[in-house]
Amino acid sequence: MSTIKYVYAREILDSRGIPTVECSIWLDTGQAVTTSVPSGTSKGKYEAVELRDNDVTRMLGQGALTAVNNINTIIGPQLIGKDPVQQNEHDQLLITLDGTTNKSRLGANATLAVSQAILKAGAAASNLNLYQYVQQLYRLSSNLNIPSCVYAVINGGKHGTGNLDIQEFHLIPATNLNFVTSLNMAVTFFHKLDEVLASKGAIRSTGIGGGYAPNLYNNIDAFEILVETAKMTPYTFAQDIFLGVDVAASEFFRNNKYELKDRTEALSSEEMLEYYFKMKKLYHLMYIEDPFHEDDTDSWQKLTQQIGESTSIVGDSLLVTNKNRLMKAVSDKLCNSILIKPNQVGTIMETIQVIQAARANKWQVIISHRSGETTDDFIADFAVGVGADYVKFGPPNRGERIAKYNRLLSINQELQQAQTTQINPNNAQPTI
Repeated sequence: MSTIKYVYAREILDSRGIPTVECSIWLDTGQAVTTSVPSGTSKGKYEAVELRDNDVTRMLGQGALTAVNNINTIIGPQLIGKDPVQQNEHDQLLITLDGTTNKSRLGANATLAVSQAILKAGAAASNLNLYQYVQQLYRLSSNLNIPSCVYAVINGGKHGTGNLDIQEFHLIPATNLNFVTSLNMAVTFFHKLDEVLASKGAIRSTGIGGGYAPNLYNNIDAFEILVETAKMTPYTFAQDIFLGVDVAASEFFRNNKYELKDRTEALSSEEMLEYYFKMKKLYHLMYIEDPFHEDDTDSWQKLTQQIGESTSIVGDSLLVTNKNRLMKAVSDKLCNSILIKPNQVGTIMETIQVIQAARANKWQVIISHRSGETTDDFIADFAVGVGADYVKFGPPNRGERIAKYNRLLSINQELQQAQTTQINPNNAQPTI
């Protein structure tokens, strides 16, 4: 049995240049693992608390030294000598040490950094790849496969320059396409999108999530450009290529109305509902995330009831990877899919419990990055290990996003080699 010898955390920067937490664990076998946690720009009001120093003289008050110190002085000493494969036991310890309902004492950025590091250490102690270890530990999926991908190719809202209300416009390859074909489609589309924007004299800078943040006038312009781009690829729109959106509607919900630049007057909930029906018909939307404010539950219910059979209605800010909120949404039939972000809840154990509940109710599971990412590819292994339906890691652009796709490529190759070996053991090749 391997045991934890040392735990150490430090402050690092995420992809936005904002501090986050990195944690390392050393085992008595000499093995060591390191992981880091992401952070969101658009946060749901019900998600776990990310602890910040609030020292305005340093890192604009966004420092994470308090969370780091909580790991090094409070959490770490409690783990010395423990077996890393006892994930639930250690996650429960984190929950107990924090003692709050939202991780506000130690910080979800502290507890998740440790929880992720323990999971990586358990995989190392078991001599397994992380995705294999996750599958064997939780048994949420009988087969190992690469999930389908949701690529955010245009950034708006808080992720963009402020001229588009919708936070993300997605390219979604047909689910019958394998991962390599899907990634090729995304790369082709992303570069063709650059050409289309250039031809229109639009700005081609990128937003926080790595997607283009062009100076378009309204959301309809973005949809039209995506359709035009699709026609420049070898793929067929609404057959190979589909569109989706992360609306993040809470960000433009004011005075009980939705303020869209597409309209001269703010929209009521009913008018917003009609807006989605129109977008669905015009642009074949197959994925709509956070279409309404998280407390506008009647509208969630109506949208799911009317187009839920053909569209993924995805809860992010509504559900914040919280089991209680998920079960309420299941009961009220508010949506049919959940976005999973471990840092919204603060431990791997609680994240798994939410995935288990979603699976039990036949919901789609989408494992997601955050806008403030690091080059850690933990989330790619985690998504494969839990058998996610989709992953949302951003566009094929910028190192912190590319790291996840490159890891999926590596896992895909390993899975193909394993399948070949099972079919014909004499053809087994060493993994390089």
